[in-house]
Amino acid sequence: MSDAIKHECGIAMIRLRKPTQYYIDKYGSASFAVNRLYVLMQKQINRGQDGAGVANIKIDTKPGTRYISRYRSVEPSAVNFIFDKINKKYKKAKKLGGHDALSDGEWLKENIAFSGEVWLGHLRYGTHGENSIETCHPFLKQNNWRSRNLVMAGNFNMTNNEELFGKLVQLGQHPKEKTDTVTVMEKVGHFLDEENQRIFDKYKHNHTNEQLTHIIENELDVARILRRSCRDFDGGYAMAGMIGNGSAFVVRDPSGIRPAFYYADEEVIVIASEKPAIKSAFNIDFNAIKEIKPGHAIVINKDGSYSEDEILPAREKKSCSFERIYFSRGTDPGIYQERKNLGKALIPQILKAIDFDLKNTVFSYIPNTAETAFLGLIEGLDEYLVAKRKEVLLDGKPHVGDLDELLSFRPRVEKLVSKDVKLRTFITSDEDRDSMVASVYDTTYEVIRPGIDTVVVIDDSIVRGTTLEKSILTTLDKLNPKRIVIVSSAPQIRYPDCYGIDMSRMKEFIAFRAAIALIKERKMENLLEQVYESCISQPHNSENFVKQVYAPFTDEEISDKVAEIVTTSEIHAEVKVIFQTVDNLHKCIPDHSGDWYFTGDYPTTGGTRVVNRAFANYMEGKVVRAY
Repeated sequence: MSDAIKHECGIAMIRLRKPTQYYIDKYGSASFAVNRLYVLMQKQINRGQDGAGVANIKIDTKPGTRYISRYRSVEPSAVNFIFDKINKKYKKAKKLGGHDALSDGEWLKENIAFSGEVWLGHLRYGTHGENSIETCHPFLKQNNWRSRNLVMAGNFNMTNNEELFGKLVQLGQHPKEKTDTVTVMEKVGHFLDEENQRIFDKYKHNHTNEQLTHIIENELDVARILRRSCRDFDGGYAMAGMIGNGSAFVVRDPSGIRPAFYYADEEVIVIASEKPAIKSAFNIDFNAIKEIKPGHAIVINKDGSYSEDEILPAREKKSCSFERIYFSRGTDPGIYQERKNLGKALIPQILKAIDFDLKNTVFSYIPNTAETAFLGLIEGLDEYLVAKRKEVLLDGKPHVGDLDELLSFRPRVEKLVSKDVKLRTFITSDEDRDSMVASVYDTTYEVIRPGIDTVVVIDDSIVRGTTLEKSILTTLDKLNPKRIVIVSSAPQIRYPDCYGIDMSRMKEFIAFRAAIALIKERKMENLLEQVYESCISQPHNSENFVKQVYAPFTDEEISDKVAEIVTTSEIHAEVKVIFQTVDNLHKCIPDHSGDWYFTGDYPTTGGTRVVNRAFANYMEGKVVRAY
């Protein structure tokens, strides 16, 4: 994606189901879980580079022994920084316990931090607000009763955080912050406390408090806690938690917006945001990795048993299509094929845009994540040419040029755009900064015939259009092509996200800017006032009023206006912009229909309220997020 946006987060959980000694004896290492959690997190580093955190819980430690350990970091290489610190604990073991210390599982657990059975890792993208160690997950809620301690991390955003905060106040709490992370943890923590109290009251007349501690730890109904906690949530979430007794969970929202996958055998239970991470860390077959069902939670009990429990009734599945287009790793076989299909689906539009003149067209892509869609595009062009050859050879249709040329012709493919990731745009003046931004991308010279060739370049998506306007088009125009066709494998991004991606302000979307420009050109400003009036007079309405802004225009009209906006006076080539159609998106990614960015069809009522509020903010000139 040429327009960099912050997005998502990543979670990783490991529950060892055997004693520590088992892994030392079988795998010859005391760091079995440490090493695999490290791989899980590194393979999901695409999901968060603003910070990271790791927490670990030891089960059934003696009183007076520390049993919860946590490190968080906002260092540039936060994951490596954290695991270097953890590994120092194991090096310290040799000094404290001698050469054989790392071979003694019980000694390690008694003497060394980060040697427990339950592990939780988190990778953070700070979509809003400050980026400090205090904002890094996992968060910790502490108590002297083991079963009241709670550690939480997640990939989520709540659209109704103000409402949730109010409910906490009604429950008698005095939360220290209003962030949705704190609100969610305090809500789960409240019902964790109530569950402890329920079991305590049930047995208090027949047992001592010391006995009750163990009874509570063994009888905690985690699914019940989650059902009571999550019933008011409106948002997209995959939330992970560990309780001080050793129980753990990962719960997914009822629409399946945010991803979560798991694998279990007799040795481990592992949960992560992406399947390839689990595959890499444990070297298992992709088919053995399962998706947590929407509205369900994987609940892991203190004894290591687990179940997948319904927490909230599942709604129509609306898992995020942007995960498949861009965010998740393309090494997932399903995602890889979907991205190729997205590239292939664009061929009819591209052929029309270049007047079917393949001979004088060069195809390329924006590195690096658009490469897979590009492969699909070229594969589709090859299929198109095969079909054309069959028409000539088998059906006798006429053709231009000689037969040898027809049989030997291949699409012209070049790597025209390269990104210089080391180049920093630190110049302060706007004019100089724009000049530097234009230099972030470089191009390959002497492969385009000036004034003759058309250049077709595919990108994953076009969000703001800033990089396209200030860098990519300028770079490509230096080659003096006749025409530049920019192709997006995603449809037009028209609406803000409110479930964890940093796309919250309407005016930043190039498609929205294009619609506004068309409205002003056609003297339709009264439409904006009508939509604004609906948004502010009906703040709790479940209708997306902002759809009316786009309704008067065809997709092509908006695409053409986008091309006009991003084409500066310095660009000499003709510029055309092509977007994927929503129909093709659904055909290429049939099992992930969360398309609210493109259609405005939000899976929750909170999402619809957010888009209306975002438009009202635009009309009022407020540069703030709408949730």
